[in-house]
Amino acid sequence: MSSFENEINKRRTFAIISHPDAGKTTLTEKLLLYGGAINLAGSVKGKKTAKHAVSDWMEIEKQRGISVTSSVLQFKYDGYCINILDTPGHQDFSEDTYRTLMAADSAVMVIDASKGVENQTKKLFKVCLLRHIPIFTFINKMDRDARSPFDLLEDIESVLGINTCPMNWPIGSGKEFKGVYDRSKKEILAFTANNGQRTVESVTTRLDDSNVDEIIGKGFHQQLSDEIELLDGAGDDFDLEEVRNGRLTPVFFGSALTNFGVEPFLHEFLNMTTKPSARESDIGRIAPDSDFFSGFVFKIQANMNKAHRDRIAFMRICSGRFEKNMDVYHVQGDKKLKLSQPQQIMAQEREIIDEAFAGDIIGIFDPGIYSIGDTVCSPGEKFKFHGIPTFAPEHFALVRQKDTMKRKQFIKGISQIAQEGAIQIFQEPGAGMEEVIVGVVGTLQFDVLKYRLENEYGVDIIMQGLPYQFIRWIGNEEIDCKTLDLASDSKLIQDLKGNNLILFTSFWSINWAQEHNKDLILLEFGNNDE
Repeated sequence: MSSFENEINKRRTFAIISHPDAGKTTLTEKLLLYGGAINLAGSVKGKKTAKHAVSDWMEIEKQRGISVTSSVLQFKYDGYCINILDTPGHQDFSEDTYRTLMAADSAVMVIDASKGVENQTKKLFKVCLLRHIPIFTFINKMDRDARSPFDLLEDIESVLGINTCPMNWPIGSGKEFKGVYDRSKKEILAFTANNGQRTVESVTTRLDDSNVDEIIGKGFHQQLSDEIELLDGAGDDFDLEEVRNGRLTPVFFGSALTNFGVEPFLHEFLNMTTKPSARESDIGRIAPDSDFFSGFVFKIQANMNKAHRDRIAFMRICSGRFEKNMDVYHVQGDKKLKLSQPQQIMAQEREIIDEAFAGDIIGIFDPGIYSIGDTVCSPGEKFKFHGIPTFAPEHFALVRQKDTMKRKQFIKGISQIAQEGAIQIFQEPGAGMEEVIVGVVGTLQFDVLKYRLENEYGVDIIMQGLPYQFIRWIGNEEIDCKTLDLASDSKLIQDLKGNNLILFTSFWSINWAQEHNKDLILLEFGNNDE
């Protein structure tokens, strides 16, 4: 195997998804701890102090102790080069989260052991299903009172519609948490709290050892024996092919805060995941070990560094080898470019890199030429990766600047933030940019928009909530929108690319539009190919 192929085979690129407070950021930090990327985990619980999570970099995130934007984190462990895409878990998250999942090869789903599957997890899970990406489940917080593990498995299967296969099995929970049983090794890993340090004090023993009663207690010994017998007889068998096709999720139990079960999970996860996968394009599948470079932009972030007022485009490398100062072709812009300062990102920390390979995520300086979903490849190649869907916003507001003298700053700020994908902006046909309709997936993005316009662009805004709950793209371009018969509570709008859309307050209004306009095609997703 060549060194080029070896570099690609070492790559593992995955997203971590969860509901708020399930412990996702804590788990991320413990993984970084094992990779030596950080020396001390900055617990999110430290939001009352000066400490904040390493993956949270925006000022508003540090103030609230939540993840608002997706971070990209890279570290090396056990011969692998690991790229973690840390997505926001807050219930008011943005479309940024959806897009980030498009750049991942697999996903780790973190579930709170006392709460089970929650609403946000369902949304993110649907995106994973769209892509058929493998999902690995880490049931967290076993050191606190938890639901029955059988109930938790049933919850995952019934709510998310995916089969489960527990790789280990918890012994008790909360104050009575004794450890886990590794089903493949047939070993008990006994739990000792260690305040989140890297090395975990643990005792390994077998179920039939004479000292088991002393280690976990006679009652737990009997209960574990019964439950393992039941699992072996009635549970789903482990099937790696089913896992890799997104139809079976391996389940691990542990506690990220106390660092119990994190390293065994990381070992198993790396064994089960695959190297970077081939990506679909308009000329077919592009293999990661192709002899040409290619990648796509899945995220744009302005003002990561206040001192420089810069814009960074995050690119997933899909094939080949990237080298500093190499010439590339920007397909959508139809021009050649030189990528001179590629960066590896660790939250807001950056490091200029000389090379990167398929599977890696790099940050490239964006003078304003890139859009979400753009393809970049070696000169001489010409193809487009399939566009990243534009997901429908769920909340809408009318936004205008307070001071009309700041029109330029308002238009620049709101346009740049929209290009990042955190918000979508719309206008009434023929209207200017002095007043726009802003659509977001989660209402927190309104706060982020207001905060960023004030702090990064010096613009105060007036925001008025709108009653619309649904948005649909008009699928047939040839239709004359002026002739549409719409209910009085519906509104015809356009996006910045000139695509026509309709806002609705209810499903009744959507049905009215379709019944009274027989040729009208309404779509729930837009497409960034356009």
